[in-house]
Amino acid sequence: MAKSKIISGKAISAKATRGLNIGSMVLASDNSGARVVRITGVKHGKSTKKRQQYAKLADWVKVSVRAGKPDMKGQVFDAVVIRQRKPCRRLTGERICFEDNAVALLKDDKGNPKGTQIKGPVAREVQERWQQVAKIAQFVL
Repeated sequence: MAKSKIISGKAISAKATRGLNIGSMVLASDNSGARVVRITGVKHGKSTKKRQQYAKLADWVKVSVRAGKPDMKGQVFDAVVIRQRKPCRRLTGERICFEDNAVALLKDDKGNPKGTQIKGPVAREVQERWQQVAKIAQFVL
């Protein structure tokens, strides 16, 4: 079994809600050079047949760079959803939501981030599934 499937197959300790559709424009919250990206697909997503896929917190997504460094525009990368506006219920009963939708770009299938730091908070659910991404975050919420 590939290492990438093992990483993205981990469960998160929250009842994540459908936060982002395919085609959603989100912020790239790391210092990789991209500023705004569009979600083009969800890797290993769970969806019903004939229903459009959706992304939620800590999901592995494919993104296309819309704004940022000129040499990165139009390129497709893997990314992880680190923040979403839609409230997500944790097992403790509390609900968590952020003021923006954001992703962090990945440079390989093993889950290593492309940037060296992430601006803003990262959800604890992301830390459970993507340790390398949470390591470069300013703080985990």
